[in-house]
Amino acid sequence: MRYAEIRGWKIEVLDQSDSDLGGLKSVAFSLSGDDVYSRMKFESGVHRVQRVPVTESGGRVHTSTVTVAIMPEAEAVEIDIRMEDLRFDVFRSSGPGGQSVNTTDSAVRVTHIPTGLSVASQQEKSQHRNKEIALRILYARLLEAKQAEEAAKQAADKRSQVGTGDRSERIRTYNFPQNRVTDHRYNISSFDLPGIMEGELDRLLEPIMAADSEMRFEALG
Repeated sequence: MRYAEIRGWKIEVLDQSDSDLGGLKSVAFSLSGDDVYSRMKFESGVHRVQRVPVTESGGRVHTSTVTVAIMPEAEAVEIDIRMEDLRFDVFRSSGPGGQSVNTTDSAVRVTHIPTGLSVASQQEKSQHRNKEIALRILYARLLEAKQAEEAAKQAADKRSQVGTGDRSERIRTYNFPQNRVTDHRYNISSFDLPGIMEGELDRLLEPIMAADSEMRFEALG
């Protein structure tokens, strides 16, 4: 939060759950502003904290972890339906018991060939109007399916970022006795833990971003 304030980002808390110990069990919030995702994406994963609690009389170091997932906000999903992917069938409208209620083929069934999804409309006397209604319903159902697919993908992305939460999956360690923060992915350390906790995260992020760019460049070569 302090880092976001320093960078002038807008912060909106979406959900928060307090723990029985007086802290936070979980929190979800959104950030908006310049370069939010390009910087915050490096925070996804398991963060390990090593410290000596004030209640620890023996001076032993206790270890705890927190999992972080960073996801770009989903854009509105749009569906592009190509006419060549549609098949139209016309038939006579039928009432209860299959009784024909129209002497012309005014009912329309439209099928989206790639997905096999089919929608029929027969409530109007006009074939043109039934075609229009069927297309609107088909679009809505395809949009619903696409949104469900996007939601499932985001859930999978979140699981891949968070992992199991096991300490062996840590990406970063905050060691309070040593005044050290170490990012294990890039083997980068900073010995200004209080400053980083107060929002001066760029002291760690800048070298991380530089190392990441170098690794990507080497991978291309």
